[in-house]
Amino acid sequence: MNDVTARILSRMITVGDFVSGEALCRECGITRSAVWKHISLLRSEGYSLDAVTGRGYRLSGLTGRPVEAEVLSFLAARRFGRKIAYHPVTASTNILAKTLAVEGVAEGCIVVADSQTGGRGRMGRTWVSPSGVNLYFSLILRPGVPSIRVPQLTLLVAVALHRALSDLSLDLAPMIKWPNDILANGKKLCGVLCEMQSEPDLTHFVVVGIGINVNQSEFPPPLHESATSLFLETGQLFSRAELLASVLNHFEPLYDAWLVEEDLGFILSFLQAHSLLQSKEVTIDQLKRSISGTVRGISRLGELMLDGAEGEIILVSSGEAHLRTSSSII
Repeated sequence: MNDVTARILSRMITVGDFVSGEALCRECGITRSAVWKHISLLRSEGYSLDAVTGRGYRLSGLTGRPVEAEVLSFLAARRFGRKIAYHPVTASTNILAKTLAVEGVAEGCIVVADSQTGGRGRMGRTWVSPSGVNLYFSLILRPGVPSIRVPQLTLLVAVALHRALSDLSLDLAPMIKWPNDILANGKKLCGVLCEMQSEPDLTHFVVVGIGINVNQSEFPPPLHESATSLFLETGQLFSRAELLASVLNHFEPLYDAWLVEEDLGFILSFLQAHSLLQSKEVTIDQLKRSISGTVRGISRLGELMLDGAEGEIILVSSGEAHLRTSSSII
């Protein structure tokens, strides 16, 4: 979508009623025939538009795509999401966001894609990213904090995701799986990947990559036992634009509070109340070792607290968590 088309779309969303062709000509500095071409382009992209002689044009239906004009219509956040770089397809929104961050783009800028060819999760895993159904975006942050605090952001995002998802449907019961996943009925619904550029005592920027399975109706064989979507859990289709705005609306006040509070103490009770791992036996796989124990909770610094076999308390700051049953690891 070019800039003039996006401007016309934004104008009609804001007005919520008929906008005359003459007004669009004047505001965009284009001819009536050019206005008609942009209206035709919007229709070709899936927007429902009414045209009435003497009254002009009225938007009667959005597409739900996470483009800036649609997201802004649901956005209450003051800084986050006010600038959105939308791409129909890209290798990775995190890669693009890191480039923008290096170039000095303001905190709160979003990079969002309709599909990704090289989406990534933690531990180098591929994040399957088909077009037209899910939400893939990266948020640029510039927290003036020591780099040791940055891993806490993953859990902060998890709380925002949980609240946004819970707002969508009463039938959904999302759970937070430390350190970076949201699950529904034991299957992965969302993932978070944070990457940063920093020095020991200063964080230059953080890119928070988020993938949410929204309207996907099926998953390929390697994933159909472990992944799910909002559609599969509820039987409903959702606006990706509205969901993106909701995540940002929930995250911005959490982030501002975290900068003041300096740790996760203010959301600790929420994290533990909605933790998939709370009081469960787990094994944490790290790069060179595995750690087992029973989950006692989450620390103010975002560490997973385990009761070890000898009664000791073990603090785990990173790793891949697996639930243990009597005979296996899940």
